Amino acid sequence: MELTKTEEEAIDGKHGKTLQIAYRILSAIGKATDAEKLVPIYWAHLSGVNYNTIGDAGEEFLSELSEHARFKVRTTVNPTGFDLDTVSKYGLEDKFIKKQQSIQNSYERMGALPSFSCIPYEIFNLPDKGTHVAFGESNAAIYANSVANLITNRESAFSALASAITGKSPYSDLRKDGSQDPSLTVRMKVNEKDELAFGLLGYFTGKVADTSVTISGVKEVDMRSCKSLCAGLGTSGTCGKFILGEKEGETIDFDKKEMQETKDELNTTDKGDIITLGSPQLGLNELLDLSNMLKGRKFTKRCMIFCPRAAQEQARKLGYTNEIQRAGGEILSDCCICLTPLIDKKNIDDVITNSVKGAYYLKNTNQVDVNLKPLKTIIEENTK
Repeated sequence: MELTKTEEEAIDGKHGKTLQIAYRILSAIGKATDAEKLVPIYWAHLSGVNYNTIGDAGEEFLSELSEHARFKVRTTVNPTGFDLDTVSKYGLEDKFIKKQQSIQNSYERMGALPSFSCIPYEIFNLPDKGTHVAFGESNAAIYANSVANLITNRESAFSALASAITGKSPYSDLRKDGSQDPSLTVRMKVNEKDELAFGLLGYFTGKVADTSVTISGVKEVDMRSCKSLCAGLGTSGTCGKFILGEKEGETIDFDKKEMQETKDELNTTDKGDIITLGSPQLGLNELLDLSNMLKGRKFTKRCMIFCPRAAQEQARKLGYTNEIQRAGGEILSDCCICLTPLIDKKNIDDVITNSVKGAYYLKNTNQVDVNLKPLKTIIEENTK
């Protein structure tokens, strides 16, 4: 891999230990992925924020790193494990709260914007088309490549962190010219076009696709379904980009049989103690839609709604949250369905959700059963 004189000096430790570690991470990744060089990035989005994800070792590493490291580019961060405004209601262990706050403080000390969101593409202005970014959150990386016309690889927590510190990323995989041309097409052949169908399509596609994929049989996708597609695709595989359209070559059908088999893998019950919405987190327009759907209605079960703090504050100013909270919805910021200790097997047996990604993590990490349904059906069956 071709390096500049400054990059070589950094690897040799001539610009300090922090830059040496960061550049060595990028150099190792670059060599492993046949990168030609390192390229500048405009924006890094970091995963590895939830204490449940990185544990004590991660918390200690970030605490030490933050004593000297400073981010060189715009840096945003993924959700944490709880909403500090409401954490006292959930009986979390003091250790978890302390460790989670330490992680947040470390990222902010290094210069991260306290977004605590998995949908940075909805709450920040996007750079020009063709701009290189480094996104560690899978749904955000896929959205960036597929919808926002930005360029990023599926970054790991370490590679995105190193990119934030250096402002560079290896020129490999999806960054290379011509590497984004898919060799496989998945043909959508089901009549259902709600967010659950697109989430299942994404989950199915992630298992069969390589770096990129064409999806045919779909002309356009609304934001809720698009986010669900990106999240499903990012959960089951390593694919980093989809293109809507028709293409010659190998084609695999996604019809009723495939959709049912995919749903059966994730759907483990026909009931639910609570409802969870927001993986990926709900954006401002989704909060508006939910508010409109709940007019004159009230939840018959507890409903937890996860969204970015920025979206919640905007929604409150615009009056969208009034109807949701009147209906009994609990709005939480800075966290999401995935890996949160707020949903605990000790208190909750099963969860109703419209999120394929949420279902995967609730089932495999939180060890609760999941009832998957589209949002419209959830509202119809669980409000009065």
